[in-house]
Amino acid sequence: MTSRALTVGFDLDMTLIDSRPGIHACYQALSARTGTYIDADLAITRLGPPLEDELVHWFPADGIAATADLYREMYPAIAIAATPAMPGAREAIEAVRAAGGRAIVVTAKFEPNAKLHLEHLGIEPDAVIGDLWAEQKAEALVELGAAVYVGDHIGDVRGARSAGALSVAVATGPCTADELRAAGADVVLAGLTEFPAWLTAYTSR
Repeated sequence: MTSRALTVGFDLDMTLIDSRPGIHACYQALSARTGTYIDADLAITRLGPPLEDELVHWFPADGIAATADLYREMYPAIAIAATPAMPGAREAIEAVRAAGGRAIVVTAKFEPNAKLHLEHLGIEPDAVIGDLWAEQKAEALVELGAAVYVGDHIGDVRGARSAGALSVAVATGPCTADELRAAGADVVLAGLTEFPAWLTAYTSR
């Protein structure tokens, strides 16, 4: 393999960042602001799909777009500081760079908020593309030439496979290792702490 040509894509929520505390707080604030009950404890067990997919459980269909806009407006002040990096996140990005590659982030999260998370945590990928979920992620992965895509959700596996990229799954989100394998993940790691060693082996083939 020519490591210079290596581009590795990463998902954001529950892959690079533990977004549960910030999203939990934001849903609670949204509930208070709108007067609509949201079970934030339940909502953070379903992270991965677009925001609108969660809001349909709590708001009428004709209010989803406006509510999503409100949530995204509230999000920076509530969720960014409350959200830590996942163990091994910085080291995973550094491992790609050490292999002579590029690290990109492709996420379903609203792109401006995704960038705020990474800036706050001092994680500096080569590109950040937001607002893409599951098979849609293939658009960015193909455009940027990603050979590998790392994510925690079966939607990430589908995105990688649609792009013809190697699917590396981390069992740190809502999907179990068995679910990720069943969805077609090529590699399943317990978390990003295992990624640098895996990448070393992958690039030395």
